[in-house]
Amino acid sequence: MAGSSSSFGTSWADQWDYGSDPSPRADHGKKQGGGVEKTKAAAATGLKKVKEGTAHGFQWIKDKCQKKKQGQGSQGSGIAAGY
Repeated sequence: MAGSSSSFGTSWADQWDYGSDPSPRADHGKKQGGGVEKTKAAAATGLKKVKEGTAHGFQWIKDKCQKKKQGQGSQGSGIAAGY
């Protein structure tokens, strides 16, 4: 192919990229500091929310079951007529 980008020495992406790419080592020291601690804190917060939500859900189910049992007591034996 005459006129391919390899003959000019730059790729298509390099022709449209006006800025220089940052060095991968430029901010290496900044990220290493509290990454693990932030992850642990986020995991602990998430676990706490899951536990609270689960407890709330189980309490809701227990309340529904107790209300259902209380409602059946006033209707008789709870068995449909004819069965």
